[in-house]
Amino acid sequence: MKQATQDSEQIAAGLDRISAFLRMAGWRAAEPRGLTPTQAACLSLLAGRGPSRVGILARALGVTQASASDTLAALSRKRLVERRPDPGDGRAALIHLTPAGRRLAAEVARPPAALTQAVEALAPAERAMLHRSLSRMILSLQQAGAIEPQRLCLTCRFFRPYAHDDARKPHHCAFVDAAFGDASLRLDCADHEEAGPRQKASALSAFEPA
Repeated sequence: MKQATQDSEQIAAGLDRISAFLRMAGWRAAEPRGLTPTQAACLSLLAGRGPSRVGILARALGVTQASASDTLAALSRKRLVERRPDPGDGRAALIHLTPAGRRLAAEVARPPAALTQAVEALAPAERAMLHRSLSRMILSLQQAGAIEPQRLCLTCRFFRPYAHDDARKPHHCAFVDAAFGDASLRLDCADHEEAGPRQKASALSAFEPA
């Protein structure tokens, strides 16, 4: 137990270093474009997830709804986002990117070059293990209520773990009808559809380490 605690502390410290780097990179990417990191993150979310309600954006950003509203008001003044009626609920509104917002989102959504290079320096097997480990950690945080639900392969109704005998591509995506390996596990998939409790439990059980 003591060793496990020490391991957890070391891993948490390492993740904190990476988090600090990403925060710094976020400032460097946002500031020259006249944005705050939160505004840049909001644009990236809208680019990846499409039109969203304020409350959903607030939870995804990890801020209060009031703070999200302030961020969106600033982006609206810059003509990067706009409100439109929600077709599914006439009482609600959806936040959309404007053409200028989409162009800017494409710029700020790019990962820092240094991080991309660090990941690409890993061996293919290491990248695959990293994908797998991140998926499990994010799912654990999600199940604990520490973060909002993410669009993971592990919780998707199209995910079929270990459906193939091919060690390189053991999993199957029923949405695109294709086999894939751990290195291609999605952490935020636009085609994600939530699986039912039984299917999710079965997928996670199959995905447990031997």
